[in-house]
This record gives sequence, C-alpha cells and structure tokens, in this order.
Amino acid sequence: MKLISWNVNGIRACVNKGFEDFFMKEQADIFCIQETKCQPEQIDLTFPNYYSYWNSAEKKGYSGTAIFSKKEPISVTYGIGREEHDKEGRIITLEFEGFYLVNNYTPNAKRELERLDYRQVWEDEIRNYLLNLNKTKPVIMCGDLNVAHQEIDLKNPKSNRGNAGFTDEERKKMTLLLQAGFTDSFRFLYPEKENAYSWWSYMGRAREKNVGWRIDYFIVSNDVKEKIQEASIYSEVLGSDHCPVGLEIAI
Repeated sequence: MKLISWNVNGIRACVNKGFEDFFMKEQADIFCIQETKCQPEQIDLTFPNYYSYWNSAEKKGYSGTAIFSKKEPISVTYGIGREEHDKEGRIITLEFEGFYLVNNYTPNAKRELERLDYRQVWEDEIRNYLLNLNKTKPVIMCGDLNVAHQEIDLKNPKSNRGNAGFTDEERKKMTLLLQAGFTDSFRFLYPEKENAYSWWSYMGRAREKNVGWRIDYFIVSNDVKEKIQEASIYSEVLGSDHCPVGLEIAI
C-alpha cells in the first residue's frame, strides 16, 4: 500500500502549481493533505476512483485537512471529540479493516511560543487518542507534526534550539509518543540519513540551499513497523513550502 502526505499550504494555490499532476502521477492508495485553507465547496477537486473527506476549520482560510482514498473506509471520524481541538479541522481518521489512518495537522507553537502551552495539551490528547485506537487495530498517523525531533532533522539545530518546532518541550512530546509504542517510519529505515528535509523557509533561498527541517512524518504502530517497505521524501516536488512525504507498507 502506498500513502502520501503533503502540507500544501493552501490547496487552491497548490493546484495552480502542479498538485493534480503529482497526484495523478503517483496514484497513491491514500493521499492526505494538510493546511487546505478552504472549505470543500470553495474548490472543485475530485479524482476518478477516489473517495474524498474534508475537515475544514471554522475560521475561513485557515488550517484544515483532507484525505483522498481509493478504498472506501469502514468509518470516518472528524476531530478527536474535544471541541477546543476540533474547531480547527486538524484531524481526520479513516478506519479500514486492518488499520486506522489518522491525518494530523499539528498546531504550530508560533514565533513567540504563544501556543506552546496549548501545543503541550494537544500532544497529550493526540497520544491518548492514538493509544486508544491502537487497542483495536494498528495505527498509521501522517501529517505536518510541526516538530524536528532530533538534531539530524534540521540543518541548524544549535541556532534553532528553543524556536517553535525545536523546543525541548515539543521534542520531548515526540519522544513520549514513540516510547508509547510508535515508530517514525523514515528514521526506522534511515536512522543516520542527513540533509533529509520536508520544509524550507521562503526566506534566504533556503530551499535552494537545502536549509530545511524534517517536520512531516508517517508514524506507525510498532506492531506493523516490520511491514514498512519504503519511506520517501519528495524534495524535488514544488508547490508549497513543504514537500510531500510517502510510505509504502505491506498492510
């Protein structure tokens, strides 16, 4: 099974930058997007042989997630059942026969870390949500998790320590998630691979210089980590400040 995740930073803009060409070329079984920044009625985006599911934020032009799946899921859940988290359209869960697929757009702690406290609560709630799902069947979670977990996951760890996405608090929450029974699919296959990033600032020709961060992930239950076949970063694909990431898994 082939899965792709991409923070498109506005799907309407990304469609004008080649999104549909990449989508059709890859023919993923499940394609997840984050930061759609629109309501589904604001865009005509349908693909033959795909079911689509959208979770938009109450605030127009902000946040939002969507999933396109070749197979119809058993059930679909929007959010995690907590109003304070669910109003921003950040979570969609599809249940299939053999696993749960969770599309997650994690809140950014922001430049002055004004949302760091909220982010800590969010992380605990999401971890508990995944653990609860995992009691029934394995979980695959993908998305922009807005954290570079290890120093190897960003170009300049020393100068960025304490900045949003690389605070000790955010990194610790990722460690706790993995310790709870989950695996970072990319690091499972490539534990020492350097200069592998999925997000670059629009400033200072960062992408051209590959001064980036790896903040987009596929996280899987430990029960299925041995079924991981490939973990990809499509760094050549433009259209957003993030690039797509992929997972091939025999599940």
